[in-house]
Amino acid sequence: MNLRSTLVVGFATLLLTALPAGAQKKYDVGATDTEIKIGQTMPYSGPASAYGTIGRAEVAYFQMINDQGGINGRKINLISLDDGYSPPKAVEQTRRLVEQDQVLAIFQSLGTPSNTAIQRYLNAQKVPQLLVATGATKWGDPKNFPWTMGWQPSYHHESVIYAKYILQNKPQAKIAVLYQNDDYGKDYLNSLRAGLGASSKLIVKESSYEVTDPSVDSQIVTLQSTGADTFFIFATPKFAAQAIRKTFDIGWRPLQFVNNVSASVGSVLQPAGLDKSEGLISAAYLKDPTDPQWSKDKGFKDWVDWMKKYYPQGDLSDIFNVFGYTVAQTMVQVLQQCGDDLTRENIMRQAANLKSFEAPMLLPGVKINTSATDFYPIEQMQMARFDGKRWVLFGEVLTGR
Repeated sequence: MNLRSTLVVGFATLLLTALPAGAQKKYDVGATDTEIKIGQTMPYSGPASAYGTIGRAEVAYFQMINDQGGINGRKINLISLDDGYSPPKAVEQTRRLVEQDQVLAIFQSLGTPSNTAIQRYLNAQKVPQLLVATGATKWGDPKNFPWTMGWQPSYHHESVIYAKYILQNKPQAKIAVLYQNDDYGKDYLNSLRAGLGASSKLIVKESSYEVTDPSVDSQIVTLQSTGADTFFIFATPKFAAQAIRKTFDIGWRPLQFVNNVSASVGSVLQPAGLDKSEGLISAAYLKDPTDPQWSKDKGFKDWVDWMKKYYPQGDLSDIFNVFGYTVAQTMVQVLQQCGDDLTRENIMRQAANLKSFEAPMLLPGVKINTSATDFYPIEQMQMARFDGKRWVLFGEVLTGR
């Protein structure tokens, strides 16, 4: 599935900086007086297709901005291509975007394996790999990869928060871990070990799966047999739903954690069974659309209005649609700050100059900050427990440093 959308982007209230009137305009390939061309790859098909709604939400958000007037009259030509969650396909599609379509930047390509496969190429070409849709720790390395920046909290920060919780609340835990056998899953696993430190011996069993596996049922049975009383699920949505359901069905009742990127009520917990998901613990940084505490919140109401008008086929219970909406707002902010200097170098400079940016669907207290030496835009999260209907936040906003 290929999505090609010409979108006008602009939002006056987000404008922080602009070049002085009459200042000389500067463009790199992909930018003109009338157009800003950006590209991305998304898993619209394949084992991680539940994430495809993120790309569709971003298209829908830019369409709203289109209707509001544009960034200095320039249209965004967003070219969003399907990579099937396949690194070789991501490389093929990204090279097409850079060499044939001649985009100014790559925005929000999804997946740790896919972004890993294109990172060196984009840095060699000096093409921004911006606000990537993965929390791998490697996206915050401006010294070695100055053209790559993440967006969401890193898997390291998230795992350290979980480790702190275990050490404070269940220091004698017997921990079992299910993880995806690639950079994505290993990043979570290694960061959990690091967070536990000398207590990493609490992990009694680790079991991996491949994205090509039909299910993780056998891994869950193996993990149960260890007698573990604490279970971490570091998986993508399809396999997270399978793990939650199988754990319940075989009568295993550990204290159960699911990573943030697979904590969507609509895409994961409903397929697994809401009753089977009760008691799950995760960490959040976005306002969950199933949480009634936000019903009178202006940011939430604006998001619902946008969904109904611009993405009516989207699921109002799916936090991935909140994710796409919020990261698109961040990209608009970066482009606003660029003013009339739409060079690749200035795009990275402005992305590394976000100061306490508060997107409306971030949790209270969570702010976006970057600098030339800090490529981790979001570093704060809050613990949450699923009560069978919704995620209930508890504790304070934490950092995983």
